[in-house]
Amino acid sequence: MPSHTPSPTPSALKRRSLPAAALLAGVALLAGCSAATGAADVAGTPGAHVTSQPTSVSALAPAKADVTQQPSVTITGSGLSKVASVQFGDQEAVKIHSRSTGKLVVQAPTASNYQPATVDITLLDKKGDVIATKPDAYSYTASSGVAAQLQYALAHWNNYNTAQYGDLNPVGGDCANFVSQTLIARGWQMNDDWYNHDAAGDWSPAWGYVPAMDEYFADNASDLGLQKLSFDQRDQVALGDVAIFDWDGDGSPDHVQVVTDIKKVDGQTKIEMASHNDDYDYRDLDTTITEQHPGATGHFWHLTR
Repeated sequence: MPSHTPSPTPSALKRRSLPAAALLAGVALLAGCSAATGAADVAGTPGAHVTSQPTSVSALAPAKADVTQQPSVTITGSGLSKVASVQFGDQEAVKIHSRSTGKLVVQAPTASNYQPATVDITLLDKKGDVIATKPDAYSYTASSGVAAQLQYALAHWNNYNTAQYGDLNPVGGDCANFVSQTLIARGWQMNDDWYNHDAAGDWSPAWGYVPAMDEYFADNASDLGLQKLSFDQRDQVALGDVAIFDWDGDGSPDHVQVVTDIKKVDGQTKIEMASHNDDYDYRDLDTTITEQHPGATGHFWHLTR
């Protein structure tokens, strides 16, 4: 006859119960808790999980500038310490001066080709990935004489304004004629010594002939607001300034151009210029005097107003 196994007594059940720690863990699992053993749920303590703050832009100050200016701009928002570069439209900020979680201070770039526009601000991380964008956040305005001068230069470096000023290439070159035109756009006025009438039907040497232009600038520097600078003083040069070149070192100027861009590259000031014959919008100064015309000399006329 089969033997009968008696049911466990209450005291036996008590002796076979799980340890208290295991029982508590089981209760926790049933309750849906998934924290790892030893993890803390207070940020800043060992094992705690801290959520990274998302990057966003709330405001810019200032939020507009002239197309030729590069002001310091403060960007406020969140998660900004991750930002490696800032785009103003299609132009990269010249420099990031400082960054923190809630604030970036950057040097804004000039407008693309000095054209008025309202542009997006785009923030990128060190991998070049976009991490935040604020549409239509920064406005470029054209309110200065130098803005009008550069816009004219970039509109006509290869599209001669012959209807108004003619073309002096057939009589020796159009470079001085072109630079004079940009100065008119800036706000200069023709006078008895510096003029071009009837689409080059009647023009003065100071307007269209480089040696005479350079002499006119020297003789009237104070009245015109001009300061003479050597090529070694390029850190003092400004947009819209005039560069005079002596190709062969004989002391007689041969060519003139107008400064259209200034930037720092590896700690060095790089200057680019617009000109006629040769026709350029952004002609590099160093390339001009070392490769295209080795040994060329010259100087700048810095416009102080």
